[in-house]
Amino acid sequence: MSKVVAQPLRIGVLGAARIAPLSLVEPAAATGHRLVAVAARDVARARAFADEHGVERVLESYAAVLADPDVEVVYNPLPNSLHAEWNVRAAEAGKHVLAEKPSALDADEARRVRDAVAASGVVFMEAFHFPYHPLMRRLCALLDQSAVGEVRHVQAILRMPAPPDGDPRWSRELGGGATTDLGCYSIAALRLLGRFVGGEPRLVGARREDRAGRPGVDERLFLEVAYPSGATGSGGSDMDSAERDMALTVTGDAGEIVVPMFAVPHEDDSLVVRRHGEPEVVEHLGTRTSYTYQLEAFASAVRNGRAVTTDADWAVGNAQLIDAAFVAASTPAATTASASAPAKG
Repeated sequence: MSKVVAQPLRIGVLGAARIAPLSLVEPAAATGHRLVAVAARDVARARAFADEHGVERVLESYAAVLADPDVEVVYNPLPNSLHAEWNVRAAEAGKHVLAEKPSALDADEARRVRDAVAASGVVFMEAFHFPYHPLMRRLCALLDQSAVGEVRHVQAILRMPAPPDGDPRWSRELGGGATTDLGCYSIAALRLLGRFVGGEPRLVGARREDRAGRPGVDERLFLEVAYPSGATGSGGSDMDSAERDMALTVTGDAGEIVVPMFAVPHEDDSLVVRRHGEPEVVEHLGTRTSYTYQLEAFASAVRNGRAVTTDADWAVGNAQLIDAAFVAASTPAATTASASAPAKG
């Protein structure tokens, strides 16, 4: 059971995004944080969202949420093309920011967000939630113990069936594509495990295929990396696959560890250890959502000054590797939409 906090965060929500009930509303209810305000491009949708999820009031615009003195934290699940702009504006307004991934479309945007966060002194978290779940912490503990010997290869390739053709994830103007939806998780995992193989991964190569009829929107992108230790890694994503696969596999010279659904541990909390010559061991780390652990870590950073793993510097590193993958695949990276792009709120 979640522990209800003594000083609940006062959260303002930008948009009425589909992910918000799972990523914020349910974790906030479980841990006692307040949803004090919401604004959306469609006011009626904002009202419906507030009524359904117990948000205290509806405001007329995103700017009004930032100006509300009762809002201390902003949750930003807007379309990818609007993430950086509103992350910067929230930080400049003195609000702590929980930003859906990717928090910026490229490294230049990510640096602007980082600079705004540094100048304002607010807490910033890019919402890669899986690092905060006990499943990932257990994987790291096993690697610290050299449970499968010296790490030789890390693989994190995510696959899912295609969203409908009209889904915003296929919109170039809104920053869509497989990498911004799925592949960024893969890249985050490859980077998170870098400390066990000498440091940050270096891109070796990448290949990409665009969605038919959607030039500039990647349907799949795969990449290969090398680590300072000599270990290798493979990652990327396919957003038009017959199967759904979110597995992370770490192979060592004495065996392998598999996390079958690392990106969504509430669906499968198992971790499988296979050591050469030994029986397979399966551990379960709990199906409490990684979003709930994420919100607890964020609240602890706001209230107690504790560091978060996926901070603004982290976001720059992720964006840099994504940029490098787009360049290596010989296709342009996602371009930043204008500030006037419509928000799917």
